[in-house]
Amino acid sequence: MKSYKFKLFPTEEQREKLELSLDICRRTYNHLLSELSNGFRKGELSNYLLDLKVCYPEMKQVYSKVLQVENDRLFANLSGLGNSKKNGNKVGRLRFKGKGWKKTFIYNQSGFKILKGNRKDNQLHLSKIGTIKMILHRKLEGNIKQIIIKKEIDNWYAIIQTDAIIKIECGDKEIGIDMSPSKFGVRSDGVGMEMPKEIDVSLKKLKKAHRNLSRKKKGSHNRMRARRLLQKRYWRTNNQKVNFYHQTSYNLVKECKVIGIEDLSINGMMMGYYNAKNFQKSGWSTFITKYLAYKAENAGCQIWQCDRFEPTTQRCSCCGEINQTKLELKDRIFNCPFCGLVLNRDVNASKNIIKYCRLGTNLCGVDSSTQEIEQESVMKQEKRRLSSEKP
Repeated sequence: MKSYKFKLFPTEEQREKLELSLDICRRTYNHLLSELSNGFRKGELSNYLLDLKVCYPEMKQVYSKVLQVENDRLFANLSGLGNSKKNGNKVGRLRFKGKGWKKTFIYNQSGFKILKGNRKDNQLHLSKIGTIKMILHRKLEGNIKQIIIKKEIDNWYAIIQTDAIIKIECGDKEIGIDMSPSKFGVRSDGVGMEMPKEIDVSLKKLKKAHRNLSRKKKGSHNRMRARRLLQKRYWRTNNQKVNFYHQTSYNLVKECKVIGIEDLSINGMMMGYYNAKNFQKSGWSTFITKYLAYKAENAGCQIWQCDRFEPTTQRCSCCGEINQTKLELKDRIFNCPFCGLVLNRDVNASKNIIKYCRLGTNLCGVDSSTQEIEQESVMKQEKRRLSSEKP
């Protein structure tokens, strides 16, 4: 499935209808959630929407399929909580949506139509709302399955989802990537992946906006303006990160046929280090799961994971020996006491990651190749010890 995002240009009357549809969808979700505690099933709640329209006539101003999607979303959220609980996470109950929490509603399969004209004369017709001006700056591929209407801080957007397949041809390189707090990541061929400096500038402005909001009196108009400015800062910073993730993942898949990464525990790393802010700013888990994985799958590129307990930083990428001297985060150069290799610690770790992956690591986990590496290292150390004991 492929998604296209286009900006809408509604009139004042259409903006009011969009706001009304968003609020009615929010209230419908809350009504269905309240009835879920009474033991209603999905089909019964779907029929319950007809009773709600009798009690609340304003619900008739929203297209019927849009309200049906709220029922599907409720049970999708419920299923997500169940899966999270099976994975051992502590979860609570589904919450009611307060005013301003909901940002999207969906036209699924019907109720919409794209009226194409010139580049700047395209229109999107939505049932019960009207025909809204829209600029199609990209050509749509495939059949349209659904349209998500999203409210963002600056305007309204239409996210059109089609059944087209993303076509990317992967390259022929095999590289390993070591995630670094000083940089976003370092590849085994020595190429560094740094986040744009604009993100650091936006984070400073975000910090200033937080401080400005904390000084405003609650309930005042100044606090409302400061809150809106903070939302704009978050929106801009998030867009910069998403743009960087898309470009970086696309370039990696286009160059490589095999990508080796570490199976990191980001939460654990943030708890024990003073630079947890750098780990959070990088967003490695989001980059791998939401951007790199699906692009690699569509292009036929393989992503292999290295065990997080494998000493990739301490092991020499040349001779394979493990340096017993622990490297601190401030130590950026790896010196091998056995073969004399002097190399950047991140490049050395990334080379070990791809070597480890070639021995049999895959997305499903780590197999017995880990034991082979450890046995080989133990045999080398034992051989060196015996040779040193000879007279």
